[in-house]
Parts: sequence; C-alpha cells; structure tokens
Amino acid sequence: MKIAPLFLFLASLCAVLRADEPFLEKQDLFKVGDNPAYNIYHIPGIVVTAKGTVLAWCEARKRPAGVSDWDDIRILLRRSTDDGRSWSAPVSIAAVPGPKTKNPIALRMKNVDPADVTYNNPVLIADRDGTVHMLFCLEYMRVFYQRSTDDGLTFTTPVEITATFDAFTKDYGWKVLATGPNHSIQLRNGRLIVPVWLSTGTGGNAHRPSVTATIFSDDAGKTWQAGNIAVPDTATWINPNETVAIELNDGRVMLNVRNESKAHRRLVTTSPDGATGWSTPRFDDALLEPICMGGIVRYRHGGQNLILFCNPHNLDKEKGQPEPGKNRDRKNVSVKISRDEGQTWSVHKSIEPGPSMYSDIAVTRAGTILCFYGRSGDNQGMAAFAGGRLTVARFNLEWLTDGKATQP
Repeated sequence: MKIAPLFLFLASLCAVLRADEPFLEKQDLFKVGDNPAYNIYHIPGIVVTAKGTVLAWCEARKRPAGVSDWDDIRILLRRSTDDGRSWSAPVSIAAVPGPKTKNPIALRMKNVDPADVTYNNPVLIADRDGTVHMLFCLEYMRVFYQRSTDDGLTFTTPVEITATFDAFTKDYGWKVLATGPNHSIQLRNGRLIVPVWLSTGTGGNAHRPSVTATIFSDDAGKTWQAGNIAVPDTATWINPNETVAIELNDGRVMLNVRNESKAHRRLVTTSPDGATGWSTPRFDDALLEPICMGGIVRYRHGGQNLILFCNPHNLDKEKGQPEPGKNRDRKNVSVKISRDEGQTWSVHKSIEPGPSMYSDIAVTRAGTILCFYGRSGDNQGMAAFAGGRLTVARFNLEWLTDGKATQP
C-alpha cells in the first residue's frame, strides 16, 4: 500500500499552506521588575546577522523613569537562533576601561549624578561577511567602535573614534553627540553608514538644538570618516535628530529623520553615497511624527522587494492642548509598506494601539518580520517617553497585508 507516502505528501503540503497563514506573536524581551538593577528599558534595536541570528538590544537604565537620558545606563543584548522564537539571557555588551568623565553639559542639569556612567545610543550593523559592527556613545561626547565575529556572543575591546566628529565642527559647534540609534546598514559597495545627530546642548535636555549627519567606513570599520550635515536646524526643519538609513534600489541612501517641526511629519533626504550631496529635505505626508524614534528595513523575500517603516502613528494628545512642534502621545506603533522606494506607503497596520514608543524593525532569513518596540508595562506611572517593557512582535507579510501579500 502507498498510504504512507501519500500521507507524507499531504502533511508536507499542509505545512507549506500553514506557513503562508497570517500570524502575529508577541514576546516581552525586557520588562521592569525582571532585574532589580534596572528601572527602565529604552532605545530598542534589532538586526539579523548574515548567519540568521537575531540580535536585540536596548539601554537599561538604573534610575526610575523620568529622571534623565543622562542616567546610569548599560547596554544589554539578547540573541535568538530560531527566527525570533526563543532568546538567550541578557548580557551587557559595552564597557570602556579606565576612569569616566561626565559630559560638562550634563552637570548643568538637575537630577544628574556626576558618578553615573551613561552608555548610550548603540548601533549595530550586520555585515554580509558575518561580522557584526557596533558603535556606541559614552556620556553623549565620546564614540566607540567594536565588532563581533561570532554573531554577538563576544565583542572586541572598544576603540575610540570620537576624533571622526572633529570634522563636523567647521559646520556645527557640537557639545553633545549621538549615533543612530537602532540598527544601521552596509551598502552594496561595502560602505558602512551610521546616522548621527549633533547638538550644542543649550536647549531641552541638553539635546537641542540639533542637526543630523552620517559617518561612514570604507574599510570594514577600521577607520571612520564624517559626511556632510544632512539636515540642518532651520525655522522649517526643527531639531532633526534620531535618524535611520536605507539603501534604495538605485543606490542612493535615504535618511528618515525624527524632528520637532510644526508639520509633525517625518523628514526624508537622499544622497548618492550616504555621506555627501544630500537632497533638500522634504516632509513625508504619510509618516506622522509624534516626536519619537522610528525604524526602517528592506524586505526581500518570496519575490517581494519592499521597504518597511515603523513608528507610533499618532498626533493626538490626551492631556493638554496639542501645540505645533511639541510632543504628542506615544502610542499606536504601526508598520507601513512602501512598494515604490518610499514614495508612497500602500499598507498601514497597527501592532500596538495603546501606549507604545521607540521601535526598530528587522526581517529574518525566513521572511518573518520582527518589530521591537517599547510599550506600557504592569507598572503604572511610567514616563510617557518609555514604557515598562520592550516587546518583539513577530509576524509575517500575510498578516501585515491581511492576506494580500502579492497585491501591488
């Protein structure tokens, strides 16, 4: 009898069919209360390595929510080798040896402890050769580079690259700097691109006013160079800061920029090489800007070539009157799809309708989409800028498109 082969064929067919069924799963990777050493988790980032390992990281802040971005902060990482289903225990991945000095700008502010050590704004890049490049800041005034050749299990001793930023001073007298945050990219020609923002530190939280630029490496992270200012601070483009990058199909690099402009839309600019010749910034009418970080990634799977973008899609303000250029409620983290290289966004779907904050996005080798974002936790009274937990939403294109993944 040939029942067994027939059964195996039908079982395999069902498995294929099930793989295309829409699904959405959520899992908390960092939650207030899991580790008494940390009182808030913020600045999530996520990337998939050349070998398929998923790396998810964040800032773990030791002081209660709402104190400052200048708190005692560590950078934690978790790994997944099964498409984001299960995760390793958190480990700290940034440590600069020797004495630390607080940024003098921070010492002018209230609630800043000179003894606190602030590791901030981690950025990871998955190189096609398997290397994981990492940049991070210390006290918003020094920048370090390190790398991993074992998919994030270990990293080299950090090397300081702050001198790279000296080139910006001819155009902008910065006193505060930051990389990214979120993941960044390697171009098809091998160039590594990292968006950065710079500030004189004279305004709010010593993060304002600000401008956006990039730094880049053409030798696999050994040396770094400064590009041009991509988005200046003007009466129209107000305080451009946290920025993400993507390479377009024609080879240009597009930056998607958080800002505090009265238009309350994301700013976009492009460059032929990711460093120079930036186009005049424009507001993307489809991408709302509540003044919060967002994420962007290329989706290439199953014959599709798309751009995915995530951020809190909201301009409402529950308490008080909304004012142009001022913070709106961070809620309704959503994912959008562009099928025309960021010119329009044909799909928009909410992942977390309630309070939800910073986010980053990645695509696994199996085509699973991972959105890593902050949201409210069980603890009430968390600061409006960050929730009580960092959650990874795991879903497929069929869920995102309501079963119309191939529809133009």
